[in-house]
Amino acid sequence: MEILYFTEQPMSAYPVEEGRKFGATALMFSNRHFDPVAGSRLYNEYIEQYRLAEAVGFDGIMLNEHHNAPFCMQAKCNIFAAILAAITERVRIVLLGNPLPLAENPVRLAEELAMVDMISKGRLVSGFVRGGGQEQLATGVNPAYNRERFEEAHDLIVRTWTEFGPFRWEGAHYQQRVVNPWALPLQKPHPRIWIPGVISRETVVWAARHRYPYIALNTTVEQTQRIWKLYDDTAAEVGFEGGPPYHGYLKQVHVAETEEKAIENARQFMWMQGEFTGLAHPVWSTPSGYSSPENRRGFVEFSVGRGGNPRRRPPFEEQLASNMIIAGTPRTVIAKLRQVMEQTRPGIMAMWANDGAVSHRDSMTCIRLFGQEVLPAMREIARELDLKSPFEAATPVSLAFSADLAPKAPAAAAE
Repeated sequence: MEILYFTEQPMSAYPVEEGRKFGATALMFSNRHFDPVAGSRLYNEYIEQYRLAEAVGFDGIMLNEHHNAPFCMQAKCNIFAAILAAITERVRIVLLGNPLPLAENPVRLAEELAMVDMISKGRLVSGFVRGGGQEQLATGVNPAYNRERFEEAHDLIVRTWTEFGPFRWEGAHYQQRVVNPWALPLQKPHPRIWIPGVISRETVVWAARHRYPYIALNTTVEQTQRIWKLYDDTAAEVGFEGGPPYHGYLKQVHVAETEEKAIENARQFMWMQGEFTGLAHPVWSTPSGYSSPENRRGFVEFSVGRGGNPRRRPPFEEQLASNMIIAGTPRTVIAKLRQVMEQTRPGIMAMWANDGAVSHRDSMTCIRLFGQEVLPAMREIARELDLKSPFEAATPVSLAFSADLAPKAPAAAAE
């Protein structure tokens, strides 16, 4: 099993009451409330936490990016990836990931990632995402072309990594007269690509058809099981067996020295769920064209008062009871993680360990307790359940570089 450490890097030092009054802090909540002095302190605290995560035994550090919102102030995951490439020695640098539709020059992105891979001596895992709907609006990208731009940028990046230049690219959304970067990845044929997401059926199928592991982002156990069923069925159609090496799972898990402290800090996970300050306005998060009309309908109904918020989670206590959020002492957390691992069988697990206004001191304690007790127990459980990571299973980096494909299974009957 590959075990990652993750935090959203929230900008927690701002007037929360102002956010409550505004109601939807992603996109239009003014950056007059951003404090660069506090931001500097927080960035450096996150770096210290990442250093400790490597020291205590995490296999990798997961990075992402978001824009125009206090819940995440990591505006470019490649910057932190470059920092970690220089200051760490062992952990994998897992980007989940670069929002490809927002990229105006995929070749430059391919160069940046190649540099990170070389500086880190081959420790990069390069995940790609579509980006949030509100981020399309902030960057002036037409949401209707989101998936087209994602797929074309992906194809251009992979070709840039694997085919010597110069060559020309004339696509629907990107035109490059000369593709010939003098920065190529150390890993061959290219760094591993993992695809994170929530419940987009199209993205799960796309990942499986490329033989990329899919990372389910804080989904329920039931949603995760449905995702794996769809992924594995699609994998069989294209000729390979899915299973744990292709299944990743991000979980909100906080460890503390007492149950009371763990519960207190775990309430900060509600920050990301919009309970404290709100996230994006529902129409901004799913602008027209960004997703299917069926998916968008619920958000529009909510915005005009005719339905509930499709993203509203159950109350905190219910999430604790269902293991949606896991919190407690190491002993409590290990028992609950065993249940989740038995139910979902991932080969990759990302521990979303700290969020909101959890103090730096408590964050460091959480990481230490993971290293001392939780990580060894998780690895033992993974061995018992035969939950192998892509690295342990030595899976190909993609379908295009697979030499073990079975005859394609017949496509599943339409529902």
